[in-house]
Amino acid sequence: MFICERWEDYEVLDTGGGEKLERWGDVILRRPDPQVIWPQAKPELWRSADAWYHRSAKGGGEWEFFRRLPEKWALRYDGLKFWVRPTGFKHTGLFPEQAANWDWMRQTIAASGRTDVRVLNLFGYTGGATLACAAAGAHVTHVDAAKGMVLWAKENRALSGLPETCFRYIVEDALRFVQREIRRGSRYDGILMDPPSYGRGPSGEVWKLEDELYGLVSTCAEVLSDAPLFFLINSYTTGFQASVVGNLLEKCVAAKHGGTIRAEELCLPVTSGGVLPCGCSGRWQAEEG
Repeated sequence: MFICERWEDYEVLDTGGGEKLERWGDVILRRPDPQVIWPQAKPELWRSADAWYHRSAKGGGEWEFFRRLPEKWALRYDGLKFWVRPTGFKHTGLFPEQAANWDWMRQTIAASGRTDVRVLNLFGYTGGATLACAAAGAHVTHVDAAKGMVLWAKENRALSGLPETCFRYIVEDALRFVQREIRRGSRYDGILMDPPSYGRGPSGEVWKLEDELYGLVSTCAEVLSDAPLFFLINSYTTGFQASVVGNLLEKCVAAKHGGTIRAEELCLPVTSGGVLPCGCSGRWQAEEG
């Protein structure tokens, strides 16, 4: 499995009963997680929660606050900084498990010794991976259809103190952007994507990951450079096994470029014991040398 154990500002304290208890800096949040089907290991810890997200039977949910929290606060990871805050959809603006992928991409870019690496981050959200790649020396094109997420990503860039010249931010549908890049002849040395399980496009069209992912990956493969470094697919879809994304990378990327593929569960360590499953990631990497 891919697991990141280098967080200092973030920690999964305990899990159980369909929920997880997390420390975000000095703030303790209690949030639902459908894959946690076992009982709490440390029930006494849960009384320390500063806020609790309650799911609604009608969909969505709301936060219950036990103390006044700041509107937002910063978390640090390996020289990067991110603004986090509880949102109306239980999220905080950061997926800490992705730090395992950030580390891998940073190492891959740095090990290439190149100063001209171009990276494309699709469904870029608030830009954690974008910052990680830029910090390793890449120029990153960050694409997300939600304007608010792109603005948040820009705020994280400023907070981390990275130069604007390393980034290009695009508010657009991911597939449409890539199709235009193909026509423009644009190429990238690294591509990463974290597509949603379900959503609607700008014109109301339905997106279902199982129906759309192969077409998206095969289209993205067309904008890889002649000497690509990596291709990352991340998926949180329940029931999507790691071998699915591994097979996609084999058919769409390795068949042309060779290289190696690893597809594993993505997990976070839990302080009270065990790990928290957070979906899966498939990594394609060019052969060294």
